[in-house]
Amino acid sequence: MKWIRASLADPDAKPLAAPAEVFYARLDDERVLPVRGTPFDGFEQTGERLRLDDIRFEVPVIPPTFYCVGLNYTRHIATEGLRIPDKPDVGYRANNALIAHGQDVVMPPDATSVHYEGELVVVIGKRARNLSAAEARSCIFGYTIGNDVSERNWQKSDRTFWRAKNSDTFKPMGPWIETDADVEQMETVVSLNGRESTRFHTNDMLFGIDTFISTMSRYLTLYPGDILWMGTDGHSPDLADGDVVEVALTGLGVLRNRFTGPGGARRLGG
Repeated sequence: MKWIRASLADPDAKPLAAPAEVFYARLDDERVLPVRGTPFDGFEQTGERLRLDDIRFEVPVIPPTFYCVGLNYTRHIATEGLRIPDKPDVGYRANNALIAHGQDVVMPPDATSVHYEGELVVVIGKRARNLSAAEARSCIFGYTIGNDVSERNWQKSDRTFWRAKNSDTFKPMGPWIETDADVEQMETVVSLNGRESTRFHTNDMLFGIDTFISTMSRYLTLYPGDILWMGTDGHSPDLADGDVVEVALTGLGVLRNRFTGPGGARRLGG
């Protein structure tokens, strides 16, 4: 099942039974079925039927906590000249950086080496604490796609990743949450301006989803809506104004975003 978080493309075009400006909906082929409430806290159908042309995709979830893993694919570690870790490493990202499918990544004027990182995103659906590896997936609601945009020179020069990873618009995510996906058979493919530039087996991780969730839940409580970005493989070129990056994961669709300079932000097609 696909869940989206959306707004009306033209709020004045027709009334919407779900009163919220931004609403959750189930996606059934080309039909958008809005609900009242959320898939995490309970919902009811509104009876409304919309087309994809009627809506704009919003970030599929605003997480209570935004987790990310570091250095989880060997080829990416090698190309960045880093050491392979001997244990799972977990970090955090900032919600201000989140943008939706179709929105623009705006590169700050002093950014000189901006890279993409196509990632699998795990969405937590149940409160979880002290889970074993065998129990880890019992708390997963579904999966979506992320592009962990990074400014490499800032990443090297700053003591933390506060701007290298968390600048506004640096975390595209979407377009939807898929509750039924086969991570073991999944491939990640990144295309730059319509040409494939990176491809890898999504599950070729140093430490898998089960290991990360089990390790994290020993020390902290995971809550519905929390997200965990699982890292990337390969290497990105420096991105330029006007570049369009597409991140495709098997069974999850395609996340597409344009990269622009300051003041150029707009939605794709807008």
